[in-house]
Amino acid sequence: MDESHAESSATDRDANAELDPELAAVIAEIEAAGVPQWSSLSVESARRIEDEVFSGGASPELRTVRDLRIDGPGGDLPVRVYRPEREDPPTLVFTHGGGWTLGTLDSADNICRELASRAACLVVSVDYRLAPEHPFPAATDDAYAALAWAADHAAELGGDPDRLGVAGTSAGGNLAAASAIRARDGGPTLAGQFLLYPMTDRQFDRPSYAEHGDGPLLTEADVRWFWEQYLRSPVDEHNPFATICRHPDLAGVAPATVVTAGHDVLRDEGVAYADRLDEAGVDVDHAHYPSMAHGFLSLTDSVSRADEAMDGLAESIRERLG
Repeated sequence: MDESHAESSATDRDANAELDPELAAVIAEIEAAGVPQWSSLSVESARRIEDEVFSGGASPELRTVRDLRIDGPGGDLPVRVYRPEREDPPTLVFTHGGGWTLGTLDSADNICRELASRAACLVVSVDYRLAPEHPFPAATDDAYAALAWAADHAAELGGDPDRLGVAGTSAGGNLAAASAIRARDGGPTLAGQFLLYPMTDRQFDRPSYAEHGDGPLLTEADVRWFWEQYLRSPVDEHNPFATICRHPDLAGVAPATVVTAGHDVLRDEGVAYADRLDEAGVDVDHAHYPSMAHGFLSLTDSVSRADEAMDGLAESIRERLG
């Protein structure tokens, strides 16, 4: 497993690692603003606050940004297409985080612009259906439908369909990984998958839950609440396209870059998925940042280490997608 972009190896990843001071300052500002835990809110209130907190801010200018609607499994499926200045760029299908319950094209706008600009790729951001109104497997079906559509129509949008990848943050990382598995089994050929602090398992006895169950930025109570919204019944927990870390066969999926953070309650399930991919013979670049917390790649304008990590991610995308 290649760990060339990580601060340290996975084995000693968090020894004596303190929270980055710049990140700690941002977290203090969020806490001072009175942003509550997601799990303490109604779904409607959580969605409104998530959109308020993560939408807006300075973002790179691009050649074009277009909102479209495509045919999805549940009807019209909104997507936002970010085209960089580069001619004939590779194509990256992005699924946002938010525990399958929160998130919009606007709240993911900044990170999609950063990816399109820094990695010089055409980014297709997917506004998949949200739980609890649309529980599993609606989001996974929408994510894969968007990937199949991008493979068929990237050239019309100015992108290269033969250099295709998937990416996602948190719950979106789960959806990207599920799409990569489905693509292996008879779908579009992928050159890479980029899983950013992904949710991969509904298992709460990992050390990262004991260490960071109270946060920052994401708590164990939040994660439990998200899973409750997403799954239709306890039976869904055993579906390997929901808890992807339990998938019995990962051999042959697209080469992967997995980004994890030391102060993240999801840290160990992200590490476990990177290890599962490696054991299956998949080319894996595990980029681990011990001083960071969940969601840090959305804070590049105020946290220098996050800005450096975004550069590392962009380099990995360029290397894998060409």
